[in-house]
Amino acid sequence: EMLEGWLFAEITVFILSPGIGPVYCSLFGLMRESDRIWFPPSHIFKVDPAANENLHFRIRFAVMFDWFVREVLPLFLSFILISRLFFPVQWRSDFLNGWVHIPVSHESQEEWLGMAVLDMMRLAKEGGLSTVDIYNDTSYKSFLPKCMRSRIQEYNILTRKRIRYRFRRFIQQFNDCKATVRNLKLKYLMNLEMLLPALYSERFHVTDLSAQEVTIVVMGNKGILWSTGKEEPGEEETYCDFPEVIDISIKQGNKEGSAESRVVTLTRQDNQILELEFHSLSEALSFASLVDGYYRLVADAHHYLCKEIASPRLMECIQSYCHGPVSMEFTIGKLRRSGNHQGLYILRCSPRDYNKYFMSFVVGTMVDYKHCQIVKTEEGKFILSGAKRSFGSLRELLHCYQKEALRTDGYTFQLTRCCPPSPRDKSNLLVCRNNQGAEVPLSPSLHKHNISQMVFHKIRKEDLVINESLGQGTFTKIFCGVRKELGDYGEIHQMNVVIKILDKAHRNFSESFFEAASMMSQLSHKHLLLNYGVCVCGDENMMVQEYGKFGSLDIYLKKNKSCVNITWKLEVAKQLAWAMHYLEDKNLIHGNVCAKNVLLIREEDRKTGSLPFIKLSDPGISVTVLPREVLVERIPWVPPECIENPQNLSLATDKWGYGTTLWEICSGGDKPLSTLDCSKNLFYEDRHQLPAPKWTELANLINSCMDYEPSHRPSFRAVIRDLNSLFTPDYELLVESDMVPNRTRGVGFPWSSENQEPAQFEERHLIFLKQLGKGNFGSVEMCRYDPLQDSTGEVVAVKKLQHSTAEHLRDFEREIEILKSLQHENIVRYKGVCYSAGRRNLRLIMEYLPFGSLRDYLIKYKDRFDSKKLLHYASQICKGMDYLATKRYIHRDLATRNILVESETRVKIGDFGLTKVLPQDKEYYTVREPGESPIFWYAPESLTESKFSVASDVWSFGVVLYELFTYSDKSCSPPVFMDKMGNEKQGQMIVYHLIDLLKQGYRLPAPANCPKEIHKVMMECWSSDPRLRPMFKTLIHNVEIVRDSKDG
Repeated sequence: EMLEGWLFAEITVFILSPGIGPVYCSLFGLMRESDRIWFPPSHIFKVDPAANENLHFRIRFAVMFDWFVREVLPLFLSFILISRLFFPVQWRSDFLNGWVHIPVSHESQEEWLGMAVLDMMRLAKEGGLSTVDIYNDTSYKSFLPKCMRSRIQEYNILTRKRIRYRFRRFIQQFNDCKATVRNLKLKYLMNLEMLLPALYSERFHVTDLSAQEVTIVVMGNKGILWSTGKEEPGEEETYCDFPEVIDISIKQGNKEGSAESRVVTLTRQDNQILELEFHSLSEALSFASLVDGYYRLVADAHHYLCKEIASPRLMECIQSYCHGPVSMEFTIGKLRRSGNHQGLYILRCSPRDYNKYFMSFVVGTMVDYKHCQIVKTEEGKFILSGAKRSFGSLRELLHCYQKEALRTDGYTFQLTRCCPPSPRDKSNLLVCRNNQGAEVPLSPSLHKHNISQMVFHKIRKEDLVINESLGQGTFTKIFCGVRKELGDYGEIHQMNVVIKILDKAHRNFSESFFEAASMMSQLSHKHLLLNYGVCVCGDENMMVQEYGKFGSLDIYLKKNKSCVNITWKLEVAKQLAWAMHYLEDKNLIHGNVCAKNVLLIREEDRKTGSLPFIKLSDPGISVTVLPREVLVERIPWVPPECIENPQNLSLATDKWGYGTTLWEICSGGDKPLSTLDCSKNLFYEDRHQLPAPKWTELANLINSCMDYEPSHRPSFRAVIRDLNSLFTPDYELLVESDMVPNRTRGVGFPWSSENQEPAQFEERHLIFLKQLGKGNFGSVEMCRYDPLQDSTGEVVAVKKLQHSTAEHLRDFEREIEILKSLQHENIVRYKGVCYSAGRRNLRLIMEYLPFGSLRDYLIKYKDRFDSKKLLHYASQICKGMDYLATKRYIHRDLATRNILVESETRVKIGDFGLTKVLPQDKEYYTVREPGESPIFWYAPESLTESKFSVASDVWSFGVVLYELFTYSDKSCSPPVFMDKMGNEKQGQMIVYHLIDLLKQGYRLPAPANCPKEIHKVMMECWSSDPRLRPMFKTLIHNVEIVRDSKDG
């Protein structure tokens, strides 16, 4: 009854603390005698007063006992403990009581008699007697297994006497043996291992999901073995070794079977699973705790495979980033390998006392190591040695003292960064088995992708057919295409591929581009995109990849939000984690994990039970060579340490990126942050976290991956385990909203809102269709913005600069800000901007007007127009210009080439590249910067004094009227007409000549068929005195009067 409410781990400490240190605690277990079921470390005892249970506290984990008894026991365990605890109570007792199958044959009989001789010699040595004395006083059969005793009893009296006689001769022969008690015990145990390997294994009789009987054998030196049918012991096949196990989960058994049964799912490193049905929960927990214990003993002492069996002590250590009872030598070595930085510390359990911990750290410029003790009181409080304050947990204690300066032995130090346990730690907590070979080193090219070591297949340009655009990357243009390949018999094979072409403007990144291609070419995993090779043709660098039929993950999620459920999202997240685990296991860094780099290869088919299938694409240009602006643009996918210094790229980088990608999956492909906000880098400076889903376990997983301390991020082995733990009966009760991040929790930071029309467009979704126009400084392209990649996106006009100099970029940004502030039915509508290469490249996104410029439209459809329609256009242009005037904007480039046609009934003013805003205290603007100007549309004061005002725009409107009624005929255009009046003038002389003509009163002539009233309006607009020119409101009135008069 004293065990009531005790944890298994507490009982272990209670039993072992008198003489066996924490280092060896993991070797022991507690077994129920009646059914030989072992309790997991998480078990809480509930004692039934009516029950009469015998419990055995024993060594459970024996790894290659030949090594164990030669190396571990002699060095670390006292002779008294070997004698009193291990030898008589456990393996000798198991052997004699027949707890394992012992073969009884003539050959084995000789071996068992030899074992009895060893045992009798040991007993004689312990009692200071001769072996013959023991033989005479004690029946030799009491040193033999039960089955052997029974067999001897079945023999006739002559055979029994012959056996006894032979045994006595053995005893007399070894009576003078000088071996010590210790050596005799070790020899006894080593012989047991050789003769009865089953003594150090555990067997489980279970069924697989097809109801076939299976025997599972777990052995410390071999791993997990299994057999079906009636194979003899020793004929089992190896399923896997302990380091290959990723995860163990336990769930309710088949509904048609026993209510007590449990299904244990064991996931292997290659993503293969073994599902076994155990008769009861206790048996399932016994098996899971056995595999979990061996895993920690031979692979990673600080990792658990199944949360249900993890002890509270282990969980506390993991949550506090605390090492187990590692040695001081290991601790100092790890601090040294970590750089001996001031403030770096290691928290570890004491190797000798169960309720003590040590905080080891570096002090002094000469590098010394100090170890502060932390004591856990009987009340469960933690106290730093020499301090008075107590804390409820190790984490609370550390959090407090990280804010304070501590003193010890004359040193003052500040705790700044904890050095947590690592999966690759090789400490004194691990057993190196005899069958454990050295790790095979990876190819050097997989460790570091040097340009001279690149490996990939070269593809000829003529074997590729480039088809339609799929969009643009930061530094690449992406196309779908076809690759042709000649077969062995002359036949031509064709396959759909994706072709990434490095932008010529970014050829300086070609080395990194080829490094990514080389890495992907050398990797083989089902969730990594195949890279077929590269093609170099002239100055074109191409990467040829597997075609992902259903596009990128984020786009697919947006398109299918209504039919993608929680199970779908968890499955995809797990597949991506498997790909990342594969890379982590090879010590390879991807560096650009995000949902847009994950491609959906196969859709889910619920009728057939087929799951979705994804692949991770190449990383593209490495983080280490990207400009800072591009890195900031990639927040929150690039972790904070890489924003601070790109050379901090490490395996932890991918864990942060995975956390952000998992957030994207949960949110249905939405972007985490508002990309418009230029203060995005404050997200890291203020240590923000992304809005968390309501599902606590999922939120914890995302936050652990996105821990601001890189070394605290979990391994992908742990990520897969935690994802698998989410597939429980409970998750079926969740609704979709539990998985979607709650953006309202992130008050104080501009979270993205996908419901609003995007003011910033993503470059990768702009699908080039054709060029609409090109000038000296910029060009306009017709593109489809297709964020769902299904050709349903809107067609837009995209204006971009030809040369991204600082001055041109500044002017372009000013033009964008002006257009952004204008909202009028006769002004081209601003839709947004598109930044690329970290805001170095800028595009203006406007509505696309299908009929092009008014100038070209007039030329093409001249026969469709009468005076009334021309005046209708003139009225709309006036209204747009009047709106600009009320906003105090001067267009400065009003001409039919800059007026766009939306339909036969509407035109809109565009191109605000030369537009200026009037100062509040003036009615004109003086242009001081040089640049090309549309001089034939300029007013005289603009030509002579560079003064621009609303009145100068009125002058330009008069020229537009002239263009309307000449139908933009090139032979009558203002430049051609002025040229006729003095064609010998060139360069700046043209401006002087034009000024002279205007001063002399020359004006453009009245176009043919132009109403006299309109020619009069033109002449009013061309008044030499700006004050005499009409306002646009007056022009609207005058033009509409003439237009309306044409109705009759």
